[in-house]
Amino acid sequence: MANGFNDMQSLLKQAQDMQRRVQDAQRSLGERIVEGSSGGGVVKAYVNGNMELQAVKIQKAAVDPDDVDTLEDLVTTAVQKALQEAKALRDREMGKVTGGMNLPGMGF
Repeated sequence: MANGFNDMQSLLKQAQDMQRRVQDAQRSLGERIVEGSSGGGVVKAYVNGNMELQAVKIQKAAVDPDDVDTLEDLVTTAVQKALQEAKALRDREMGKVTGGMNLPGMGF
């Protein structure tokens, strides 16, 4: 019976270690910023590795009061690209921590 207890303790310790590594990775991802751009770079969106939009930069050349629809499309595209980059970054970094396992409830 003691062997089963030791196995359970070992498993619990491994889970706690992984949870700590996941939290460290999430903290690190929050500090890493990726960029998505559109319109040849006239609109840029910046997202951190936790998928949080940090900023949108728009060059004056992209602003045409008579064509707001195009600007909206450029912003949407830049944000989507930044989010795709952030997801790829998060997936790579979390894959390093989890060994590629999909672990529900781990916050990613």
